[in-house]
Amino acid sequence: MANIAIDSIKERTFDAIVIGSGISGGWAAKEFTEKGLKTLVLERGRNVEHIKDYPTTNKFPYEFEHRNEMPLKDKEANPIANRCYAYHEDSQHFFVKDKEHPYVEEKPFDWIRGYQVGGKSLLWARQTQRWSDFDFEGPARDGFSVDWPIRYKDIASWYTYVERFAGISGNKDGLAELPDGDFLPAFPLNAAENHFKEVIKGKYANRHVISARCAHLSKPNQIHFDQGRGQCQNRILCQRGCPFGGYFSSNASTLPWAQKTGNLTLRPLSVVHSIIYDSKKGKATGVKVIDTTTKEEIDFYADVIFVNASAINTNLILLNSVSDRFENGLGNDSGLLGKYVAFHNYTAVITAEFDGELEYKTDGRNPAGGGYIPRFRNVHQQETDFLRGYAAAFSARRKEWNDTDGVGEDLKKHLLKKELGPWKVGSHMMGETIPKESNYVKLDSSLKDAWGVPQLRISIDYDDNDRKMRADYFEQMKDMYESAGFTNIETRNDDRRPGNDIHEMGGVRMGKDPKTSLLNEWNQLHSCKNVFVTDGACMTSTGTQNPSLTYMALTARACDYAVAQLKKGNI
Repeated sequence: MANIAIDSIKERTFDAIVIGSGISGGWAAKEFTEKGLKTLVLERGRNVEHIKDYPTTNKFPYEFEHRNEMPLKDKEANPIANRCYAYHEDSQHFFVKDKEHPYVEEKPFDWIRGYQVGGKSLLWARQTQRWSDFDFEGPARDGFSVDWPIRYKDIASWYTYVERFAGISGNKDGLAELPDGDFLPAFPLNAAENHFKEVIKGKYANRHVISARCAHLSKPNQIHFDQGRGQCQNRILCQRGCPFGGYFSSNASTLPWAQKTGNLTLRPLSVVHSIIYDSKKGKATGVKVIDTTTKEEIDFYADVIFVNASAINTNLILLNSVSDRFENGLGNDSGLLGKYVAFHNYTAVITAEFDGELEYKTDGRNPAGGGYIPRFRNVHQQETDFLRGYAAAFSARRKEWNDTDGVGEDLKKHLLKKELGPWKVGSHMMGETIPKESNYVKLDSSLKDAWGVPQLRISIDYDDNDRKMRADYFEQMKDMYESAGFTNIETRNDDRRPGNDIHEMGGVRMGKDPKTSLLNEWNQLHSCKNVFVTDGACMTSTGTQNPSLTYMALTARACDYAVAQLKKGNI
């Protein structure tokens, strides 16, 4: 019997454990397995294999019962999921249903989740921008949050490293506030978008409209073909899963790459209950898992553990990882675990019409979505009554319309004759929110989920800084629109709830001082050196950029460091 127990433990022992298989978890799996570590990846959801498990990817609109709209019954049953822009008949199978994974909303919050192998990397909007020192230096300069322990120079080469493998399209724009990357050819702006770009360039010295940078293979390199991926076909059906591997996802890229090494063990249907800490050894020794099928409790062991469960779930796991040494959650000596959670403010939209460039129309689809306006407020100096700033998306298109006047034969003729209308232009804000102690997540004292894990209580909200930022966005964008000759300008407060941006960050923030942070400059828990966090939970502040590229770069960097420390016997 003793030998059987020893053999069982050996079978459950690995060099590294990665919790989560999404964008950052996939990168951790790739890095560890490439470096020769036997790696276990734990995923709470079902298995999804590239191409094989994309059931709607090649369906025509008429093949969906409700023409891709969600029926009223589903909207009533899943109001949180239905508020997500990507939740439709063609993608609903990649989303968590509200009642199956409950949480407590102390304040209204949309927690959008995708529990399957690949996580939300199957569903993300694929926008990818680097941070600059204006972002990493922001907290220290502007007096909010705590100082980042790293600067752009510390991560620049890692941005390049992940860009080359993932495949990022974009232009060399030469902007200090948005550093250039290692790009594939950009998806071009259309005539109206380019008109707006030239007007802004001529009127404003510090404002720019650029082609949006995105994780699509506009022109694949050999490394992408080696992954089994092909050129983006501009279908704009990405939330279904791409059979060509045209956009970056864990399923199409990092996980198959890791699998080829022979060092990967992927275990889906495994809810992580907690991380096991050994007080005598002074480190974590493994992970406690609940099998979602059998409800069996299973322990797995490893020398190094990477927590990449997505920001809020990562907070949950660490909060639930209690021991004699850490009574309030693993690594929580500062008492800050779960606090200073932040997100992106997407609550402003501005639309208009443009009667110029009418000799042109849009032809085909742009997977990058059009243009991008990098942050231009409070960059070099504080110039507003709010902290930080915002970036913005910008796009334009012409739509066909029909004259519906007349009856009988006249109406038929009109309906058969399609006309092109004016350009419709639109923009939405992507504002940086300020991390606050009052924005937190914590464990509920009594409510449990279906696997016996405590439910989370979430208390996150907007503040006056967010509202002042939105007002400034409307004022500045309206002026820019008028300068471009746009008409019928309309502003709209998008009443989306926090979380609907799907860019939640923080709770396990990086910092220089263990008294005010949980992670050091290598994403390593200050007080538990063999546990690392490299997903959104690690973020000290949010910037205005879409965050996934930064998660990827931080993960690759931290893996490199962790392996070096393992070899030295330091963890």
